Amino acid sequence: MRSTVLFLVSALTTIMAPAHADEHQHQHHAAVMSTPLSAPGNDAFAAIQEAEQKLLADANTDWSQVNLEALRQHLIDMQNFTFNVEVTDQVAIDNGVAFTVTSTTPGAAASLARLFSAHPAVLKQESGWDMVTKKTATGVYQVRVTSSDSADAPKIRGLGYIGIVAYGDHHPSHHWQMATGRDPHGH
Repeated sequence: MRSTVLFLVSALTTIMAPAHADEHQHQHHAAVMSTPLSAPGNDAFAAIQEAEQKLLADANTDWSQVNLEALRQHLIDMQNFTFNVEVTDQVAIDNGVAFTVTSTTPGAAASLARLFSAHPAVLKQESGWDMVTKKTATGVYQVRVTSSDSADAPKIRGLGYIGIVAYGDHHPSHHWQMATGRDPHGH
């Protein structure tokens, strides 16, 4: 009799374990879904997650072209040229501003090179302003941003390096092009 009871208990445990696991999984999923938090993490993670959600929601997504890694690499560049640089010698010049930008990490040096190869054309298109960059032998960038309209000079000076880098509405489109495997710079 005792062996029959043990067999029945063992059998019931085996039968109920998957049901219990499913219930636990459902409870875990429900707990995740009912959180009062909405932020998925830091800004880079959120940008990638937003692109991913848009791609998943579009039945026409060409997954063979999707490249979220390109977006991640660009967001690393943005992190680098936002935080891992030193901006010095910012001075007013005719119709604009001049400043020096030095990378503080090896990664930032590469990020600045990519920024200054693409951003002058984008800035010109969005604002009409001219950005001229010169890289010195020591890897320091000397940058001049000017406008043909002298009324823009106070704005350019007030924006300074980071405001000029962040200027315009091209960033979301630029990021979407990267995520979907297109070259935002037309290369």
